[in-house]
Amino acid sequence: MKPKIIFMGSPDFAVPTLKALAGHYPVAGVITQPDRASGRGRALTPPPVKLLALELGLPVIQPARLRQPEAMEQLRHWAPDLIVVAAFGQILRSEVLDLPQYGCINVHASLLPRWRGAAPIQAALLHGDAETGITIMCMDPGVDTGPTLSQRAEPILDADTASSLSERLAQLGAELLIETLPGYLNGDIRPMVQDDCFATYAPMLKKEHGELDFTRPSVELARQVRAFNPWPGAFTTWQGQTLKIHRAHAVQLESAPPPGVHVIFKGLPAIAASDGLLVLDELQLPGKKALTGKIFLQGARNWV
Repeated sequence: MKPKIIFMGSPDFAVPTLKALAGHYPVAGVITQPDRASGRGRALTPPPVKLLALELGLPVIQPARLRQPEAMEQLRHWAPDLIVVAAFGQILRSEVLDLPQYGCINVHASLLPRWRGAAPIQAALLHGDAETGITIMCMDPGVDTGPTLSQRAEPILDADTASSLSERLAQLGAELLIETLPGYLNGDIRPMVQDDCFATYAPMLKKEHGELDFTRPSVELARQVRAFNPWPGAFTTWQGQTLKIHRAHAVQLESAPPPGVHVIFKGLPAIAASDGLLVLDELQLPGKKALTGKIFLQGARNWV
């Protein structure tokens, strides 16, 4: 008899996992984040997991906090044998962790213990890692500190952004979870304790983390642009306006202008860094469309 599962998750990353689970196990219910105001009109927008759950005909609740009495009451009513979590966005307390017979399993987007925390995909890109991956782990009261069940690596491509890498890891996570669950449930896969000596932490991102500091090396700035695409987005200030940088590449020079100086490099806008240039391939001013660097310069004659 297959275990009854509750799924917890919210963003696009979690969608393939819920879809895969629903195709292999009875999902008694889904818990996701509340609808959020977004866009220019600030209309309430449901999280992607909610849309899929409704499409699959699964019951959904959206508590602001899982500790709310009505949320816990519903969770106990569903009486899950196992809880599966993928990018849920809330810390699970012991009363939740201890509820299911088989505990709580998390689909985490890094090769733990590297990049525990809220933003592992961005951290891997930001620090120039050659690879990242997925870890299926048993949850405990710590932040991604529980024992691991399985892992699978994924190379980071030179052109990867947080968006493109997240898409691949989302699919990989769903596949690895479905491969791992039978062995875990029948006891063939034993949880392995993480080695805390190798742990690194990826804290939650804030909007201000996207601001580019041109006293840093150009390669680091280019990584920042990739890591923070699409959110929180890399940006600088030009003529008193926020200039978003969607795509950029680094050019290292033996002799470069002082950091922050604007130049044109091979027909593209560029800004001097500590060791060269950050060349802006795609950028956007407030209220305007995103433009290639070449087209942007046509309307920005005073760039230099």
